[in-house]
Amino acid sequence: MIEELITSGRNLPDIDPRLQVWGWEIPFYLYIGGLVAGILFFSALFTLRNREKDYPTAVKWLPMAAPVLLVLGLGALFLDLSHKLYFWQLYTHLRWESPMSWGAWTLLAITPLSILWAFSWLQDIFLTWQWPYQWLNIFFQWIRKNRNSLAWALIILALILGMYTGILLSAFNARPFWNSAILGPLFLTSGLSTGVAATLLFSRSHKERKLFASIDLILIGIEIFLIIHLFMGFLAGTRVHILAARLFLGGPYTAVFWVFIMGFGLIIPGILEILELRHKPIPGYIPAFLVLLGGYLLRVIIVDAGQASRWLY
Repeated sequence: MIEELITSGRNLPDIDPRLQVWGWEIPFYLYIGGLVAGILFFSALFTLRNREKDYPTAVKWLPMAAPVLLVLGLGALFLDLSHKLYFWQLYTHLRWESPMSWGAWTLLAITPLSILWAFSWLQDIFLTWQWPYQWLNIFFQWIRKNRNSLAWALIILALILGMYTGILLSAFNARPFWNSAILGPLFLTSGLSTGVAATLLFSRSHKERKLFASIDLILIGIEIFLIIHLFMGFLAGTRVHILAARLFLGGPYTAVFWVFIMGFGLIIPGILEILELRHKPIPGYIPAFLVLLGGYLLRVIIVDAGQASRWLY
């Protein structure tokens, strides 16, 4: 009887051998969410420390891109929805135990706040900037005076946004490779690292580049630590978790993960940033670009591999 159930299950289309429901939209959205979380976190953090003049790219310039990136990410998420006209039902209630509900409400809060945050820097960047209406001038003068309060809100929301993208996947117990509490911290760390890399890519200040290269080295080290312990946890788990880990340890994802994500996405950028900090002639955009690319590939592979892992082997 059990054999008959397994055989019939394995003959069901789209269930076994593979349930491929999520396409490019989900990893793209997860990547954009992490990148925006990193950008807003460091912008708000260094605002609270009154370092906006020392680190203008991170604090003032990059937040201008955050609302645009969020719209792109939300657009990808909207494309993935099967019933697009009913997305508003996510906001009819808040389910504390649901990562998707947390994410929906976090996005609802952080999107308008990111717009206000970006607009609050316009007069700092463009000294002659004037709003077309007097009430807008009054409103944004008030925002500027209360920027620290807005910064604290953004720090909290950015951490939730960066963390929830990993927790969202880990909540899918039916997919062994996603079933790990490490995915939340891993995605948060990766998102912060991509935000730092964006600063390194566009900054022309030696002081700013030196600080953010040092921060990125720490984040890369934490990422490698979390990835190693992710696989250690799987290999110490049940048979299905061991088999899920083997997708990356001799399986179909081995080369792309260890070469392009661990190698070109983490280890090589880390080495290049160490050389740059030691005043070697390293083009700064190379490690920054590799970190950004590695962060995206990490989400693509994890989303794809999670759908490939299953309880029926």
